[in-house]
Amino acid sequence: MKIAVIALGKIGLPLATQFASKGHQVVGVDVNAEVVDQVNRAVEPFPGEAHLQEKLSELVPAGALRATTDYAEAVPGADAVVLVVPLFVDDDARPDFAWMDAATEELARHLTPGTLVSYETTLPVGTTRNRWKPMLEKGSGLAEGTDFHVVFSPERVLTGRVFEDLRKYPKLVGGLSEAGAARAVEFYRAVLDFDERPDLARPNGVWDLGSAEASELAKLAETTYRDVNIGLANQFARFAATANIDIYQVIEASNSQPYSHIHQPGIAVGGHCIPVYPRLYLWNDPEATVVRAAREANASMPDYTIGLLEGAHGDLTGARVVVLGAAYRGGVKETAFSGVFATVEALRARGATPLVHDPLYADEELRALGFEPYHLGEKADAAVVQADHREYADLRPDDLPGVSTFVDGRRVSSAELWPGVTYRVIGRA
Repeated sequence: MKIAVIALGKIGLPLATQFASKGHQVVGVDVNAEVVDQVNRAVEPFPGEAHLQEKLSELVPAGALRATTDYAEAVPGADAVVLVVPLFVDDDARPDFAWMDAATEELARHLTPGTLVSYETTLPVGTTRNRWKPMLEKGSGLAEGTDFHVVFSPERVLTGRVFEDLRKYPKLVGGLSEAGAARAVEFYRAVLDFDERPDLARPNGVWDLGSAEASELAKLAETTYRDVNIGLANQFARFAATANIDIYQVIEASNSQPYSHIHQPGIAVGGHCIPVYPRLYLWNDPEATVVRAAREANASMPDYTIGLLEGAHGDLTGARVVVLGAAYRGGVKETAFSGVFATVEALRARGATPLVHDPLYADEELRALGFEPYHLGEKADAAVVQADHREYADLRPDDLPGVSTFVDGRRVSSAELWPGVTYRVIGRA
């Protein structure tokens, strides 16, 4: 097949290489000329994605994968077009479709009969049918369901392990017609491989959910569930701390029963998915009080955690406080909706001088984010773990000279490793 992948980001580029690795001709489209140049030189544009570089090194010289900024090179005559263009959402749950609209309009101008168009970007329910279908029909002059087909098939992977997750989880599809859904099932079976999953009620593979709306809701549901679950864990943790209860023992005990799956509390919920997709759900269902309450509870955790620091350390005015981790999660160089921003803001509001350390970021990168860099071994008064980088499990008092209070927002360490230092963790008195 000839396949076009629109947007060569941290999901789109691994997808393109996966499709090419199955023997198909793949052209990636991206508005960033630098990314396009790097791909065409078989150089990964971003670090940290397992196996991506080795796949690029094999597929690009072989002619199976190339990139362009020009839709006219990629779209006409394509058997399938997969879009993974970012969708943004504000704090009031309003989605900003600007980038996706632009990509869809450009795609429509070059769309030719016989093409399957698959949207993989997470969307509010009804977007595929009510926004993309009319836009594609208007721009192309073609009829969806007759001349071309549109489906929604959400990405369900985590950056850093995309290829592993593509094999592990069922590929969900939902069409605007039975014929479109059948085309999507056939397409994804031809470009993906699946691990055996005896734990699933039906075989792992491509699952047709019956409609684009069901597929859209499935992605919103699985990610919103996580946000709500974490919100509940954070509520439990905040109460447990007031009642002199170790919440981690409670969660372990509760989860020993097969109907309990409580997640772990922590300083923040970050990334492109968990803090964002509940807002997309709320756009469809503004009366979802449980979802809204969980989102508010999780958004308040950085300020709550700095409150723990203030309670243990005392007045923070003028204190040099190290925030350990700019990334939203350990091992991933990404600050999308990272808790670092609210943590630094909460420190500044209390008169502290926040400093930020992250082993994945250079000083100039931290400064570009608005932070003052910190280097291990420099004097400080207190520290807060914001990201669970593996390196932070090895920290000791000598690494943070002068620190008298250590708040472990991710439970990466333990009190025993911090003799003479006041150690606090979320969910324990």
